[in-house]
Amino acid sequence: MSAPTSPADLYRHSLRLLLDKDIPAWVALWAEDGLMEFPFAPDGWPQRLEGKEAVAAYMRHYPDHIDLHDFPDLRIHQTTDPQTIVVEMRGVGRLVESDAPFDMTYIAVVTVQEGHITSYRDYWNPLAVQEPGTDFTGSSR
Repeated sequence: MSAPTSPADLYRHSLRLLLDKDIPAWVALWAEDGLMEFPFAPDGWPQRLEGKEAVAAYMRHYPDHIDLHDFPDLRIHQTTDPQTIVVEMRGVGRLVESDAPFDMTYIAVVTVQEGHITSYRDYWNPLAVQEPGTDFTGSSR
């Protein structure tokens, strides 16, 4: 079955893939030249990932560190651009290393063209990565 093409449906599908820990399928939703940005990234964390391969490298070890269980409070807002949505949500689960609870609030601005994510600006809370076991990026903080 092919992935949905409306931005909201594609985004919901991407969340299901993250819950299933299917990172290769999640990365497949990206355009080759997709751009992922983290405007609030702390020192030592990437602020900009250019291209599908950079996104894949960033996410490769995510499930080994953060075990997501649900995305409650999901709200997807349409914008005046039919290809762009604004998403508000929480990601909840546990940190694999410490078994501590994980609860992150996100706001994302996502653009989809021709069934692929072309732009994803992720406004996540950088204070949450101060917890042990959250660094899945391989940075040397």
